[in-house]
Amino acid sequence: MDLYLVGYLMCMWLSSSRVLGGYPIWWSLALGQQYSSLGSQPILCGSIPGLVPKQLRFCRNYIEIMPSVAEGVKLGIQECQHQFRGRRWNCTTIKDNLAIFGPVLDKATRESAFVHAIASAGVAFAVTRSCAEGTSTMCGCDSHHKGPPGEGWKWGGCSEDAEFGVLVSREFADARENRPDARSAMNRHNNEAGRMTILENMHLRCKCHGLSGSCEVKTCWWAQPDFRLLGDYLKDKYDSASEMVVEKHRESRGWVETLRAKYAFFKHPTERDLVYYEGSPNFCEPNPETGSFGTRDRACNVSSHGIEGCDLLCCGRGHNTRTEKRKEKCHCIFHWCCYVSCQECVRVYDVHTCK
Repeated sequence: MDLYLVGYLMCMWLSSSRVLGGYPIWWSLALGQQYSSLGSQPILCGSIPGLVPKQLRFCRNYIEIMPSVAEGVKLGIQECQHQFRGRRWNCTTIKDNLAIFGPVLDKATRESAFVHAIASAGVAFAVTRSCAEGTSTMCGCDSHHKGPPGEGWKWGGCSEDAEFGVLVSREFADARENRPDARSAMNRHNNEAGRMTILENMHLRCKCHGLSGSCEVKTCWWAQPDFRLLGDYLKDKYDSASEMVVEKHRESRGWVETLRAKYAFFKHPTERDLVYYEGSPNFCEPNPETGSFGTRDRACNVSSHGIEGCDLLCCGRGHNTRTEKRKEKCHCIFHWCCYVSCQECVRVYDVHTCK
């Protein structure tokens, strides 16, 4: 490892250590050794870093739900990395660091807004799915929102109780966001916006029954959307996030900070929109203060004029090109009955990376 990288990572560690006070470091439960042992060892609530007293009580009272909480955060992180895979900031996590995104989330930026929304949605989604699969004894299928069946189908299967998952996410993820400052107000808003995407995209999923798939009888149940759909939706909300300004008010409990839309002539943000009040760094160069890793050596798309293209992703520095040989299956033939045989071919690709 070169000295430049060592120095940068050391500065990153020092910078991230300054932000832990308001950082949701319990997200680190979704990474590393603790996550890999969730299925085989009981969770020790006191060992989860960063829990406030309300979260600690929740963990101890509802211990069987905690693996789903961790799974939900991991789901959110993976979706964040998918959605931002072609962006200058690509949702990089830092190994062996309680502040898993480093100082990036220290600022009230669009990136912070998206991460809070997708993580809160992930917790609600994973808890809901776990209940429907029967892995928890304290929750199960939804029997409250069925209503009369439609023409040609009847209720069946296990309707997913998304409202329970949303409640768990709200109680646990929002527990630390009770400060009277602007950042807590922003985090609460974006957390709820993430959860709302699930409730608004619940849909009927049906299965046909009958001879030879004739669909004489169709049973249906309420189901969550694919998490990818939620990620796509929240990514659109990231692109159209509303910039806010901070206002201070004196109340009986003291000074309270609230958020107001910065531009009155734009549509006021709804509870479904993401909000932020600080600008983002450009993420072009490494900067331990902002948590930027820069874009040097990132793969770019030479034929694209979008943000993933070499011009924009490389911030005007240019790009290098190298050839890469890859082994792939080719000339596949289907044999009756029933298997496929393929040959192995070597293909040469051009790989473009930022200077």
